[in-house]
Amino acid sequence: MDWTGRVIVVTGAGGFIGSHLVERLLSEGAQVRAMVHGDPLYRPGHLKGVQHERLTLAGGDLREAAFLRELIAGADSVFHLGAVTSVAYSYAHPEETLATNALGTQNVCEAARLARVRRLVHTSTAGVYGDARGPKPITEEHPVMGCNPYTAAKLAGDFVAQTYHLSYGLPVATIRLFNAYGPRMGRYLIMPTIIQQLLAGPILRLGDLSPTRPFTYVDDIVDAFLLMAAADGIEGELVHFGASESISMGDLAALIGKIMEVRYELVRDPSRLRPARSEIYKSTVDHAKATRLLGWRPRVDLEAGLRQTVAWFQRTRELNA
Repeated sequence: MDWTGRVIVVTGAGGFIGSHLVERLLSEGAQVRAMVHGDPLYRPGHLKGVQHERLTLAGGDLREAAFLRELIAGADSVFHLGAVTSVAYSYAHPEETLATNALGTQNVCEAARLARVRRLVHTSTAGVYGDARGPKPITEEHPVMGCNPYTAAKLAGDFVAQTYHLSYGLPVATIRLFNAYGPRMGRYLIMPTIIQQLLAGPILRLGDLSPTRPFTYVDDIVDAFLLMAAADGIEGELVHFGASESISMGDLAALIGKIMEVRYELVRDPSRLRPARSEIYKSTVDHAKATRLLGWRPRVDLEAGLRQTVAWFQRTRELNA
C-alpha cells in the first residue's frame, strides 16, 4: 500500500512498538497523528525530540471520548496500541487498567466508527490465553482466560472491538502479539531486567526460570501492523503474530550472558515470582494464519535481535551515566 499523504492515527505512539510504527509510517510518507500519554507532565515517551513536518503529537487519555473523536476525525486508518501494559502495575491498579484497556478501546472504536475510517487495527496480547493447554502451538481458536487484571482488561477490549465489527460494521482487524522485544522495550520486562542487571554486575536475580515465551523482534511486528492495515477482506479477523520457537527464561538469561560476554551468578529471588495461579508457564504460537492471509513470517532470529536490543540498552546506559 502507498501510505503517502494518508492521515494515520497511532494511539500509544510514545511506547515501545508505537514509536517504531510511527517512524516507519513517516518513512512511508504518511501524515501521522501520534497520541501520547497526556497528563500534567505531557510525556512523549520514545518520540521525545522527534520532529517531522508530517508528525503531530497529541497528548491525551484513552478514557477521554471527546479527545479521541477530535483526534480521529478525518483519518484514513487507526492503529490502536495505547493501553496499560504492565502486569505488575495492573495488580496494584486494576480499576485504572480496566478503564484504560476496555473503556478506552470502546472510545477508540466509537470515534473510528463516527470518522468512517478505512481500517482500525486493534492490538491484543497472547497473555489472554493464560497458561496454554496442550502441547501444540496456540492457534486463534484456543480458549481465552483472564489470569490477571491486565489480561482480563485486554480481553475485554478485544471483545469490544469484535462487537463493534459485528454490531456496527466497523472495519477492525485484531493483531494478537506474542512477546515483542527490541530497542526501547519496557524496562520492567524480562529481557531488560536481565540486560540491566548484567550491565550493573555479575549477580543476576530472577524468579521462575521455567516459563517459555516466543519472542518476536519489533521490526517483524511493525511489518505485521502495516500488513493488517493494508490487506483487503480481513475486517473482523483475529491474527497471531509471533516467532515459531519458544525459549525458557533460564535459557534466555544464558543467551544474553553469552552475547554480553558476562559470567554471572544466578540468585533465585522469591520476590520476583508471580502468583502461581496467574503465571503463564508455556507459550508457543502458530502463525500459519498470518502466513496464509498476509505472507507474514518473522525475519529476525532471536540472537540477532537480542544483539540489537543489548546494544541499545548499552548505549542508553552510557548516555544516562
